[in-house]
Amino acid sequence: MSMDPAPDPIFVRLDRAGLVQHVVRLITDAILQGRLKPGDRLTESGIARDLGLSRAPVREAARLLENRGLVVSQPNRGFFVREVTVEAIDSLYELRICIECAAVERLVAGDPVPALPGLRARIDEMRELAEADDPLTQIEADMAFHRLICLHSGNERFVTVFDQIADETQLSLMLIGRLYDDPMRMAETHEPVFDAIAARDAKAARAALEYHIGTARRVVTDIFRKLKEDGSA
Repeated sequence: MSMDPAPDPIFVRLDRAGLVQHVVRLITDAILQGRLKPGDRLTESGIARDLGLSRAPVREAARLLENRGLVVSQPNRGFFVREVTVEAIDSLYELRICIECAAVERLVAGDPVPALPGLRARIDEMRELAEADDPLTQIEADMAFHRLICLHSGNERFVTVFDQIADETQLSLMLIGRLYDDPMRMAETHEPVFDAIAARDAKAARAALEYHIGTARRVVTDIFRKLKEDGSA
């Protein structure tokens, strides 16, 4: 009696590393979407129970999130969503200016053409999301634009560092709510950077990107400082 072969599985079984990364993504999304707020404790047993897992992968995920700056550990107390300070935000943007300005110069010095379609697509996406009034996804498109600059620079270290601080940047933007009164401004502020890259003008590209991130740095820190003074953050 012959037996029919087992059907191909719909889902691929996650190995240990894949499982931990999946938990990292789930917790990250909860933080960036505001379901876990700064100061909230990551209850390993509760998260493990909700996900149907043991506590080990949840603990490993929390350690990775600590390296990314989203959570902090306290001795004998566990992990907590990081409290964001004005000083931390300012330092974060200072680091971004250093990395991304170097990346855009390297990108333009090479061949910027392969990067242009992706960069243009992200700006167009920001415009569409502005019309849809979807600030969280618009922030993701914003970060994707900047990541592409690092990616196409050809220096993998730029991408590695950018990925380490991207979630922390998104958290700071999520906490202030909206960066500009006119949501279309987010897309518009990227146009000079794109134009300079397309023109293969490294000096102009660096200046445009430094101005762009520097302006965001001032706006974000000023808004966050006011929120702290008002007790809203």
